Amino acid sequence: MNQTLLILGDTNIQNRADPDSAFTHVQDTLSAADLVFGHLEGPLAEPSTDEARPDIPHKAGWRHSGARIAPALKKAGYLGVSCASNVSHPARAAVASVKALDTVGIKHCGVGDTLAEARRPVILERNGLRIGFLSYTSVFWPSDHAAGPMSPGCATIKANAAYQANHRALEMPGAEPITRTSCDQKELEAMRDDVRKLRPQVDLIILSCHWGVSAKDEPVEYQKEIAHAAIDAGADMVFGHHPHVVQGAEIYRGKPVFYSLGNFVFDWVVMKNRHLDGIALRCTIAGKAISTIELLPARRGADNDIRFEAVDGVAGQEIMQRFLTLSAKLGDSLHLTDGATLVLTNAAPSVRAA
Repeated sequence: MNQTLLILGDTNIQNRADPDSAFTHVQDTLSAADLVFGHLEGPLAEPSTDEARPDIPHKAGWRHSGARIAPALKKAGYLGVSCASNVSHPARAAVASVKALDTVGIKHCGVGDTLAEARRPVILERNGLRIGFLSYTSVFWPSDHAAGPMSPGCATIKANAAYQANHRALEMPGAEPITRTSCDQKELEAMRDDVRKLRPQVDLIILSCHWGVSAKDEPVEYQKEIAHAAIDAGADMVFGHHPHVVQGAEIYRGKPVFYSLGNFVFDWVVMKNRHLDGIALRCTIAGKAISTIELLPARRGADNDIRFEAVDGVAGQEIMQRFLTLSAKLGDSLHLTDGATLVLTNAAPSVRAA
């Protein structure tokens, strides 16, 4: 029996009198899926009431969402969420958030009271199918953010940046440098180890990563390094978030990598009328493998509510054409049928140990 998994990008609900209203126009699609998993971009910790002590000092207008959002996510159909991100900060707010998720029975990964808990996968099971999810962030602050052996926070894959002189720098002083990025090899290997340990327990592994540069259309080097390492270790799909815009996708060793799904529900006031587009993934799972992935273009309207757009409509065509243009820059591995459906010809699942 085929099953449907819906994967959603950055989800942030704040400053709404009725949190349920965030899903008014998309609820039917969420309800029709067998499994719904998304990225929670915004802790369900209680927001500060002290203007002198904002929730995150460096983010103007940011407010943590509060525990009252958890029932809305549950009602919308979220069975699991990835939580590791740059706004799962400070660590006490990140931990408060997952406790709020626990109260409504939404499973979570990427945050914990210790590093071992933060790296622990979430496994969603339906009709004999077991899907394991892992969550990490490469976007985080140097203190009170990354989980430690005995301290709370997020699971991280640290990345480093170096700056190479532009090849025209001697001729043209002031030419922008070339930015090179790479992963911390110890943390990258820890992620690989997480994937390898999870592999015998599940039929499919999906890795969620908060990475990249805000508003940048194309992935930077370390995003590809993480994605390829995850698949080499045994993951079946990788999807990303944080840039707030849609980035391209590729097929690597027969497995899909979506570098950024863009925003889904997003209420932060700074995002008002900005970065309105996103893509959701409706995965059909035949047996124990992902057979097709239907891309669902989505856009927030003047009311800031998210709606799915018809692929043959004006907005849907705009979103999909941009996605295809960006994907083409990553190579010619991605081919869609019917304008929005990815057929995975190498649909066999990774080997599951006995």
